[in-house]
Amino acid sequence: MFSHLGKFGVNHKKTPILHLNNMCCSKIKPSLKRLKLYVPLGRNYSSLPGLVGNDIKSLHSIISPPIAKIRNIGIMAHIDAGKTTTTERILYYSGYTRSLGDVDDGDTVTDFMAQERERGITIQSAAVTFDWKGYRVNLIDTPGHVDFTLEVERCLRVLDGAVAVFDASAGVEAQTLTVWRQADKHKIPRICFLNKMDKTGASFKYAVESIREKLKAKPLLLQLPLGEGKAFKGVVDVVSKEKLVWNRKSEDGKDFERKPLLEMSDAELLKETTEARNALIEQVADLDDEFADLVLGEFSENFDLLPAEKLQTAIHRVTLAQTAVPVLCGSALKNKGVQPLLDAITMYLPSPEERNYEFLERISRLLLPFADQHIEIPSLTAGNIALTVGLKHTATGDTIVSSKSSALAAARRAEREGEKKPRQNNEAERLLLAGVEIPEPVFFCTIEPPSVARQPDLDYALKCLQREDPSLKVKLDPDSGQTVLCGMGELHIEIIHDRIKREYGLETYLGPLQVAYRETILNAVHATDTLDRTLGDKRHLVTVELEVKPIEASSVTPVIKYAAGVGEDLPKVSQEAIENGIHSACLQGPLLGSPVQDVAITLHSLIIHPGTSTTMISACVSRCVQKALKKAVKQVLEPLMNLEVTMMRDYLSPVLADLAQRRGTIQEIQTRQENKIVIGFVPLAEIMGYSTVLRTLTSGSATFALELSNYQAMNPQDQTTLLSRRSGLTQVL
Repeated sequence: MFSHLGKFGVNHKKTPILHLNNMCCSKIKPSLKRLKLYVPLGRNYSSLPGLVGNDIKSLHSIISPPIAKIRNIGIMAHIDAGKTTTTERILYYSGYTRSLGDVDDGDTVTDFMAQERERGITIQSAAVTFDWKGYRVNLIDTPGHVDFTLEVERCLRVLDGAVAVFDASAGVEAQTLTVWRQADKHKIPRICFLNKMDKTGASFKYAVESIREKLKAKPLLLQLPLGEGKAFKGVVDVVSKEKLVWNRKSEDGKDFERKPLLEMSDAELLKETTEARNALIEQVADLDDEFADLVLGEFSENFDLLPAEKLQTAIHRVTLAQTAVPVLCGSALKNKGVQPLLDAITMYLPSPEERNYEFLERISRLLLPFADQHIEIPSLTAGNIALTVGLKHTATGDTIVSSKSSALAAARRAEREGEKKPRQNNEAERLLLAGVEIPEPVFFCTIEPPSVARQPDLDYALKCLQREDPSLKVKLDPDSGQTVLCGMGELHIEIIHDRIKREYGLETYLGPLQVAYRETILNAVHATDTLDRTLGDKRHLVTVELEVKPIEASSVTPVIKYAAGVGEDLPKVSQEAIENGIHSACLQGPLLGSPVQDVAITLHSLIIHPGTSTTMISACVSRCVQKALKKAVKQVLEPLMNLEVTMMRDYLSPVLADLAQRRGTIQEIQTRQENKIVIGFVPLAEIMGYSTVLRTLTSGSATFALELSNYQAMNPQDQTTLLSRRSGLTQVL
């Protein structure tokens, strides 16, 4: 299957990335002339897989590794948990790079955009391909910031497994919950890496408990830490009962020792590890019947005799079944614990053949991804991730197939397989619903070119960026004629503005940032309208009677109903015209011009004069709906955000006082090591510029995370203030 995943920069060009999953490609004769290597300046890379310098070592090893030896994985986590640093260490120890990249230094492989390196965050997903102990790993580093949630969504759709990275001092954080839910939706097997074990306040026990309680997952402890905080020096392998200690004199973490635990030298640690291993065996046996039979039969008397390989195979099956998650620990920044993580990726996460999809396809030009560089290849086999160029009409979430009939045939095969294997009865649905859910934007502002002559250039830039990032919406204000930019947050719009300047050479101007409000009504109203117009020698006459009323269920689009006797004999073109008119009327409400939601519209009567055009029908229905909305009692809905603030306990009082002024509602205050965690809700309109205020209140020590919760009704006083401000009136107190 080819699934359109994302776009990655090569010399400021964007290239769509495709996933080939259990697919039979047409054979193309390998040609060395077609194999091209593009290497950017300014980064110290080692030899790429299968290459020594620019010479071909093994063309087959690049194009066609055994499918069982392929791992397509993503790195996902809350912002600042250490995803990109972990990725950098993985690339270094696998031999992909010769030097250790650092987020703070702005020289990481996967954060290659200028905006990423300046801010020290991941904005756009990046793919790299490397080898580890005979395995081919296609890895994607995803963003952790809530403004770029869509990037995670479209990556997970085509991955076979994922590594969830946690800050060991914080455990499960706000965005961790979001990415975990996304992985659950796509049924992605995953393993957990408790990072930053060297950090002050790091707690292995606390982090594991937060995974169990907040994620409702069953953690399988495959490792125990040797010390915590500054005392962290290595890990204990629970499966093999060995300790892995990194040499303090080794600056890059390549030098470490793996020693078996001995009764004479490690009595206490051996006892703790043995207990942890026995608990692990019992936990896996409860989840896997095949392993339970083995344990109860051959090794019931002494778990110590159970071979590590048997336990590892059972953990692999449990991970694939997603009934539990393996947990490992380490410190990516201090170069400890990454090599065992790589071993766990190849050992416990699935190969593409264990994530069964069957599609047939051929494409003209393919490239292997290496973040900001790529190799052109003649063909690629099933289970790999690749790039393609020249797709002018595709968008994120598209699935490319050889023909419509082949896609339907594949769906029918999946349905038949689902009937034979009840546990896989959703495969047809997974094939058909290849798109991604695009969240609604919550911020918008106007954007203008430096001159009227550059408007076409701006339109082109926005068209390209919108195709690349579907969470970015661009529309034209019908009243002012201005271009309006709609995004997921302040940072999202700021990044788009910066990219237009850097990548398209346009100095654009942004208007004030506005909150995307919505509107609804509080009572049912009837309205009637007649449109009677003569154009040329033809008379267009329409009379409409309808009712608009509020509904309890949340619905972004209006619920359209027809009264008895109205919809039965209605021609399809007239029905489409009616519904187009209703949708058009609900795009702009009577209060703020914001979209209207949570309403049901019932058509009670419709009289159409013969020869009346569908355009006139739509216009009359739209005008009638607008008339009804103006008559109703109207209500503004504002976006409400989930807020989580992490701070030292000394700053709790000023933070709470500030949130009270912002109309915030506190749900819970948690204690996490030496920190306090404030969890609650706050209106989006009150949170703009909050990062600067929070830094001032807490001397730069606090962090916060936001996520859209829902839309809620404003109270009358706040609504009056908002309407007065929008109309330019000053409120007299």
